[in-house]
Amino acid sequence: MRRTVVNPWTYPEGLDQGILVEGHQRLLFVSGQCAVSADGASLHPGDMRAQTAAALDNVEAVLHRAGMTLANIVRMNTYVTDVDGFLDRAGKMMSERLEAFDVRPPGVLAGITRLGRPELLVELEAVAAD
Repeated sequence: MRRTVVNPWTYPEGLDQGILVEGHQRLLFVSGQCAVSADGASLHPGDMRAQTAAALDNVEAVLHRAGMTLANIVRMNTYVTDVDGFLDRAGKMMSERLEAFDVRPPGVLAGITRLGRPELLVELEAVAAD
């Protein structure tokens, strides 16, 4: 699989504007992942950073089950109930985890009123290719 970063301009947040993916064989669409344990219990109420880490762990678990890693992500959307709280407490940690795999996926950061459960603060969805 070949990836070509497409950046007609650069944002200070360091996200790529686009990624051209060629020669891939599989696409994986990862549904929204939150800070939820394997048995469905919500984790880390009120803690944006811990919830973001747990949600990213869950994305990683889905990728792993498909034989992929965070390195395969080509798009990630982030939905949060508090954009400023996310940027202050969790954004850098999430970026660093992705950058460790040389991934700066294009996507969306959207502030929303609430998620499917009121105690959840962040939801991540991704597209991966190999």
